Amino acid sequence: MINVIAAAEFGGEFEGVLEPINQLFNFPPIFELSLFGLDLSINRTILIAWLMMAIVAGVFLYGLRNPQIVPGKFQAFLEMIVDFNRQIALDIIGPKGLKFVPLLTTLFVGIFALNIAKITPLLMLPPTSRAAWPIFLAAIAWLVYVGVGIKEQGFLGYFGGIAFPSGVPKALYIILTPIEIVSTLILRPFTLFVRLFANMVAGHILVVITLVTIHVFLPSPAGWPIAAFAFIASPLVFGFELFIIGLQAYIFSMLTAVYISSSMEAH
Repeated sequence: MINVIAAAEFGGEFEGVLEPINQLFNFPPIFELSLFGLDLSINRTILIAWLMMAIVAGVFLYGLRNPQIVPGKFQAFLEMIVDFNRQIALDIIGPKGLKFVPLLTTLFVGIFALNIAKITPLLMLPPTSRAAWPIFLAAIAWLVYVGVGIKEQGFLGYFGGIAFPSGVPKALYIILTPIEIVSTLILRPFTLFVRLFANMVAGHILVVITLVTIHVFLPSPAGWPIAAFAFIASPLVFGFELFIIGLQAYIFSMLTAVYISSSMEAH
């Protein structure tokens, strides 16, 4: 069933050839480019990501081009987004977290923009449903909280604190040390990646199934009940996905703040 819908998404007609579900995420290059054997071709996913980032940059540049002491509605809206992330930084990191507000705001707004392409007409694909984007974002969070830990505690102090937490019987280090190292340096960025990636993949499939079911079954009189059900359900699906889009942006920003906070002081 999913393969039929996947085929219909690209061809509009199903002629008996079942396409793999991966076709919902793979797109041929629009501009082919190779540098030193590295494939740097531009496809639809990359263009969508560039477009969403350009829109975000344009919105903030336009809205804050001439900030007023008494802001208008648009400026107040943008300031509300920044204040939201400032509150995350203060609540989780403390006063030292103010310097991380630009980072947290960028992550929150950037991830939200990439995610919302999933339900944007004519786009209907979140770049975060491709593994490279969540991995890249998780790598940024990893570099920041590890860098903060080294800066605040020193190289040996930070990694020594991870491997050998204070107040623990030395005999337990045999078990605790590898657990702490894997948890802090591997599982944290991995869970950031998996949480964002898995939710966007599942959401994209759900949206495609809902909309293309209407397209596939509506022409057939026998399929009208299924098409009608999908049509009625589509606003609920879009509303649910909009909630998930915002939630995932918040969780990523919040967990990044948590990891930075844990690096500020020794265990």
